[in-house]
Amino acid sequence: MAAVDAGRGRRLPSPEPGLRLEAPIQILGGYTSRKGAAVHRAGKRLIAGLLLLVAAAFAAERRAKNVVLFLGDGTGPATINAASIHGYNEPRKLFIQNMPHIGLSETSSASSWVCDSAAGMTAIVTGHKTHNGVISQSAAAIRGKQDGDPLKTILEYAEERGLSTGVVSNSSMADATPAACYAHSNDRSKHGEIFAQVLKPRFGDGVDVIIGPGRTAIYDATQKLGIELEKELPAKGFQVPESLDAVPADARRVVLLFSEASFDLAAAAQKAVDILSRNPKGFFLMVESNNHSRDVKQTLERTVAMDRIIKATAERLSVDDTLILFTADHSYDLRLPRGPKSEGILDKVKIDGSHTAEEVLVAARGPGAERVRGILPNTELFHIMKAAYGWEAPAKPAPRKATPKRAATNAR
Repeated sequence: MAAVDAGRGRRLPSPEPGLRLEAPIQILGGYTSRKGAAVHRAGKRLIAGLLLLVAAAFAAERRAKNVVLFLGDGTGPATINAASIHGYNEPRKLFIQNMPHIGLSETSSASSWVCDSAAGMTAIVTGHKTHNGVISQSAAAIRGKQDGDPLKTILEYAEERGLSTGVVSNSSMADATPAACYAHSNDRSKHGEIFAQVLKPRFGDGVDVIIGPGRTAIYDATQKLGIELEKELPAKGFQVPESLDAVPADARRVVLLFSEASFDLAAAAQKAVDILSRNPKGFFLMVESNNHSRDVKQTLERTVAMDRIIKATAERLSVDDTLILFTADHSYDLRLPRGPKSEGILDKVKIDGSHTAEEVLVAARGPGAERVRGILPNTELFHIMKAAYGWEAPAKPAPRKATPKRAATNAR
């Protein structure tokens, strides 16, 4: 039977009976033999390229088993730059300045261009803006007078799904930043009411690891509410050691409250990772360093120390299954108005002592980190973490508007 050239509609002669063709005739786009083979090879290369693109797309959408949120309280761009110069005598030497995905986050609250830690952290861990002074409640709250709706936090989503969770800070563990992860209150100053929610969580069995200062104030505030933490924490399954070295090797739930903030934050963060990593389902951990004060040296050295903690954590945990995200809740009015490179900067830095409204750095690596780009609302960081776990679909980028065509003219 004669073959038909599909591209040109003519009949091709059939081979004589008993003869074997050395190379089968390939019909593709009207061409045969060598030309057809060349087209075939090009098609294979095209398919291979498409498969690589598909593989890259799957890799870009890999899910996180763990999320570690590092929060530099008051750590604005000027503080980061000054910390690099102070620590290394050069700019751009911090680990966070060289993470693969970097963007900026605006820092306004529901009612103010300049936010505090309560509203700033609420936005980051719930995806909703609220008013200054309010802890993980909606903007219907009136500070100290009226509750808003409780806003579920990323820590509470993790608890709901059986992950282990923890908060570590060198600020009081009932203060705004750690509190916004596990509690809900219309006033950040209600420390007893806030910490009591460790014992009565809304989701899962509540936060599993708490390491940081504030022991005396927290025990006093809860005691005024009739809560005896010495009895009630162990009853809820918490180990309550006196030091990091005293944490049991097999501990899964720990409340370790220091009397002072002068403990080893790096060792505390790694101890928290040790404990939380025992859960095969994964974990969520928030680590805060309070990097804003009128003490210039303390501010810059804490920032450098926090950067080293982030680097150590990134080296310890796999980039394939752990999202590491750094940001700040708000900026601070630290600035370096002058500074010869031949001199130190500690006596050149100026601090007025107030929060400021400019954008802050967001830096990330791991699953979902590619969504950190451009200038983001602070509420978007919650969605980046949630999508990294696979608990919501990643937001699609907005389509670009078509550029209007210029009207033709006769100008020469």
